[in-house]
Amino acid sequence: MSENGDLRGGIDLGGTKIEAIIVDGENQVLGQSREPTPTDGGPADVAKQMAEAMNGAAKAAGVEPSALHGIGVGSPGDVDDAAGTVANARNLPNWLDPFELAAALSERLGTTVHLGNDVQVATRAEFRLGAGKPYDSVLGVFWGTGVGGGIILNGEPWRGRGGAGEIGHTVVRRDGARCPCGRRGCLEAYAGRGAMEARARREVDKGAKTELFKLMKNRGRSRLTSSIWGQALQQQDALATELIDRAVAALGAGIASAVNLLDVEAVIIGGGLGVRFGHPMAERISTEMHPHLFNDSRPPAVRVAGLGDLGGAIGAALLAA
Repeated sequence: MSENGDLRGGIDLGGTKIEAIIVDGENQVLGQSREPTPTDGGPADVAKQMAEAMNGAAKAAGVEPSALHGIGVGSPGDVDDAAGTVANARNLPNWLDPFELAAALSERLGTTVHLGNDVQVATRAEFRLGAGKPYDSVLGVFWGTGVGGGIILNGEPWRGRGGAGEIGHTVVRRDGARCPCGRRGCLEAYAGRGAMEARARREVDKGAKTELFKLMKNRGRSRLTSSIWGQALQQQDALATELIDRAVAALGAGIASAVNLLDVEAVIIGGGLGVRFGHPMAERISTEMHPHLFNDSRPPAVRVAGLGDLGGAIGAALLAA
């Protein structure tokens, strides 16, 4: 095993789950732990659960969190690493105002904590270690509770003024469906897991038949997770199929529009739903993109995230390198 000075922690804070890992100097995972993301309370409650996940990963790796070189966190929302704060994490409970996440975790875990945007760090991990390695320019699209994006141009992360990569809030239909962000017609309003669940509930209230919520209850879950969507599709559930088809069409239009602007070599599809559905769904998204591509004779490669569910946490750990 590596010396403790080489060991780093990574936490991927998602809308459904918190994934924590310990990696060595070669970015090999030595321990991991997962906790559900709180659905109520506030940022302090989320931070407590994040610390629990990291404690679990450290125990699995046989190390104390305080002995780590540092811990990186990939978080949704407006991330300010210099200030150590996260704000406007709308997929998390009551998290709008800036919260000093780095300080809260550092106090609980006893080591330095670095913050980064969740999708940007996951995209960087895929670029360095995963499906993006063969390319110089990639667009990461992480399809989960929301739809997030990360951009690598000519080998360097592109963050703009801090908000680059928000592909989930590109407009795929003017005056379209209401997005969790409050605006209309965003890609996330059609493809985000949270928005899809809300749409499914409304359809059931109108009398639609579906096995989605029965599957959720049987699994003891409070939300329609990616595995439940996957099982419903396997059972050819009509409502699940309709909503996934709607999501894929929106993803095709939104991603193609981003490619028309950036002309990247490859699109990496990750996130809970993206990884769950894998290569067949990536091929479907590629097919849906094609009619919208301006340079349709040279479409980008569309690949599934090679690091799987751990990509976000590995990318977070890179922040502490």
